[in-house]
Amino acid sequence: MNGSPRVEVHADAGELATSVAGELLRVLAGAQAAGRIPHVVLTGGSIADAIHREVARLSAASGVDWGSVELWWGDERFVARDSADRNAVQAREAFLDAVGVAEHRVHEVAATGEAADVEAAAAAYADELAAHGPDEFDVLMLGVGPDGHIASLFPDRPELAEVDRPTVPVTDSPKPPPERVSLTYPTLARSRATWLLVSGEPKAEAVARALSPAGTTVEETPASGVSGREETVWFLDRDAASRL
Repeated sequence: MNGSPRVEVHADAGELATSVAGELLRVLAGAQAAGRIPHVVLTGGSIADAIHREVARLSAASGVDWGSVELWWGDERFVARDSADRNAVQAREAFLDAVGVAEHRVHEVAATGEAADVEAAAAAYADELAAHGPDEFDVLMLGVGPDGHIASLFPDRPELAEVDRPTVPVTDSPKPPPERVSLTYPTLARSRATWLLVSGEPKAEAVARALSPAGTTVEETPASGVSGREETVWFLDRDAASRL
């Protein structure tokens, strides 16, 4: 990691979600006040869903103009566009529709029926990044799995070593659904702020490995391989932090 990450421990998942949502809105409002259109990389999962719902609840008082926010995903499941397995479906239900994000600002990975296969979906997302992506994301949000994975970069998988492509297709994923598209480490590194969002005791061991002063390898714990250019923050609840 570039420098030492900051660790914030919250009492529970609800408090964590409110804190992250408030911080995200502050960053977006600040970027817009400075005359920039902020770019944010979203994630999926239960804690992300809670954060998104808090964003929707707190948005009206934030001053954020959602017509001028660009949204991306760190990974996506290669399934039907309306599948509940898609991270984008989760985000739309939780906050995108509620706050009125402009449709042309929402950069989704192609679904089945829109790309010939997962390889084509990954290539199309790479093209989207090349055409509309920033030199630097304002905020990259990542969940962390019990095995230490981030996005769809899983331990001991060949995708971890990909450095030439901005996106990578994942097949035979150890976590269903089996086909996914993920940003690669070089793309994840294009972020001012990297926030890792972790809730629950089952993930405590992975958090401890990633943050251990003794260190771990990216192959063992992919979450140890990401950092922001300006800040890296681990937002944890007490259960996720229980082995630190």
